[in-house]
Amino acid sequence: MPTPFPASLPIRRLTPRDRTACADLSEDRGWPREEHKWGLLLAAGTGYGVDDPEGGLVTACVVTEYGPADRPDLAAIGMVLVAERHARQGVGRRLMRHVLSEMGATPLTLHATPYGRPLYEELGFKTAGRAEMVRGHLTPGHDPAVLTRPATAEDLTSILRLDDDVFGTDRTHILTRLPAFADQLRVAEENDRITGYAAAWPNMDTHVVGPLIARDTQTAKALIASLAAHTDRPLRTDIDVRHAELLTWAKERGLASIAFNSVMTYGTPELPGDWTRRFAPLTVAAT
Repeated sequence: MPTPFPASLPIRRLTPRDRTACADLSEDRGWPREEHKWGLLLAAGTGYGVDDPEGGLVTACVVTEYGPADRPDLAAIGMVLVAERHARQGVGRRLMRHVLSEMGATPLTLHATPYGRPLYEELGFKTAGRAEMVRGHLTPGHDPAVLTRPATAEDLTSILRLDDDVFGTDRTHILTRLPAFADQLRVAEENDRITGYAAAWPNMDTHVVGPLIARDTQTAKALIASLAAHTDRPLRTDIDVRHAELLTWAKERGLASIAFNSVMTYGTPELPGDWTRRFAPLTVAAT
């Protein structure tokens, strides 16, 4: 019996049980397996994929919604992957069209590599900004005199309130998973008021810094430095290029530029919230 062409195979919802298959798909395309991240995304978001009759997945992606459950304010699309043996057959385009149909009028965003951007432009996404990925060991130095400390359970309400104000919509369902997902969660504080927070979570051999929400650049620097002081792993993060001062500081302290991604939107000209206090996403797959 001939193998069905990918275009005829059904698209289904993925669940956390598909984490290993998703990690296998990542590895197939030369990406890190990132099972830890897949686990978070499949638990907090909605996965879509196509099963390969020969085993594994033909394609997959994850959509993370923010705001009211019945009418989200925003949804982020991430981890769009097609198995190498099925590449260049329109599979990714079909999956994206399905997601666009499922999401209806919900505004969408994603981070696109230069390779993926032409497809998203064809589908109607517009470039709204850029993020620069930097990676390396942060060298010790004279850091801003901003008080930072480990977050406690009592801080969660304040973190959620600050994040809602800065991000522009509610992402409680993913931030409440941070204490278990991240190795570090720290806050910046002034006069008993939280002015920023940041997490560092394990991803292969690095610690990814994100989300990074801060009152100003000095606070963002202090949070990154405090996270670096408590890990031996290199840091990796994706910083909005409009935060040029923070990028310059990070590079002067040992982080090197790795790549640029385009921040794209669909159904809205720009992201909600206050970009001046939003320095880095939790992950580019979930914004």
